[in-house]
Amino acid sequence: MDNQGHAMDFAWDDAQLAFRESLTGFLAAHLPQDWEAFSQAGPASAALTEYARGFCGALAGEGLLFPHWPTEAGGKGLGPWEQQSLAEVMWAAGEPRGGQYMNVNWIGPTLLRYGSTAQQARYLPPITEGKALWCQGFSEPGSGSDLASLRTSAVREGDTYRVNGQKIWTSYAGLADTCFLLTRTSEDKKRGITILLVPMDTPGITVRQIPSLIGAGDIHEVFFDDVIVPAGQRLGEEGQAWEIVGFSLTNERLGIPRFHLARAALDRGVAMLQARDAFAREAVRIEAARCAGLCEAARNASYAIIQTRVEGGKVGSEASSARYATVMAERAVCEFVAEFLPEALAGASPYLMMHHQRGIVAGIAAGAAEIQLNIIASDVLGLPREPR
Repeated sequence: MDNQGHAMDFAWDDAQLAFRESLTGFLAAHLPQDWEAFSQAGPASAALTEYARGFCGALAGEGLLFPHWPTEAGGKGLGPWEQQSLAEVMWAAGEPRGGQYMNVNWIGPTLLRYGSTAQQARYLPPITEGKALWCQGFSEPGSGSDLASLRTSAVREGDTYRVNGQKIWTSYAGLADTCFLLTRTSEDKKRGITILLVPMDTPGITVRQIPSLIGAGDIHEVFFDDVIVPAGQRLGEEGQAWEIVGFSLTNERLGIPRFHLARAALDRGVAMLQARDAFAREAVRIEAARCAGLCEAARNASYAIIQTRVEGGKVGSEASSARYATVMAERAVCEFVAEFLPEALAGASPYLMMHHQRGIVAGIAAGAAEIQLNIIASDVLGLPREPR
């Protein structure tokens, strides 16, 4: 249903189906035979990062790396539904673009909208050629995804900024070329945040990998100790980060259809259970149905947001509801596999292991689940905030 209570039809039309078929055909022609096993290395592993550069270069050659960009920027001018199709097909395959999905989903469009001519000339060509790898310096110890409370400071000193602070849960930081870094330039909660585009080989930056179950090199701590950044690497104006990040996150969350990968993993797990006559138990079937329902609820919530964008409407706090619905779906499928197919996580199914690695971080990636619940409570349900 839309905001007026009308039923919404999310069926793909013929052109959209043809576009999806072109994507699946590309995967069939380019993914190696051992891709499912290879993808278990993790999207931020050195091996997959290197593979992704070649894969994304091939995508670019076929006009499939960033078809949703405007034609004047080298894209095909396709819309949000095609962007969604691109993301769904790639994520269901285990995301062979590695961390480069961030570049084409939101870093590139953000640079196109807010970047200076010099910044666009420097950063866009490596993105459109499938060579660049970025990381985003958002979350911090003690503040998580609550951007208004970040403390990493950037002090203006003539034509440079001196940056000090720490980021955490930073995906791809170990191999990234550039960091999309949020810093504090004044004490104002929201108007005091400024974005710097920081090369990761700048002196004073230390990256430490956080050991985890989700694949090699995926999450890190990043320390900034008297890091000197030229003022020309500031994106937008001082204090404009809140506006820019709002634009960026709309694109980021549109381009990460975790519910689609979760449903593909659920279907794979059910097929394994059926093949050995283990799907007849009522408890198994009930739990599978619950997982399927959660996946479809997340899909419909996300699709409603896409349709709002197609119609030129403004996406608000309902994005957090869709985001949390996706977290619930991911967690449920992970738990289903762990309970009824534990051997899949011990090597019997590389695909389900790949999903598990990505699914268990669903409550952290693209905004912590707890922050999304706070937004839902205050902005959707209108509940009062508890005094501190």
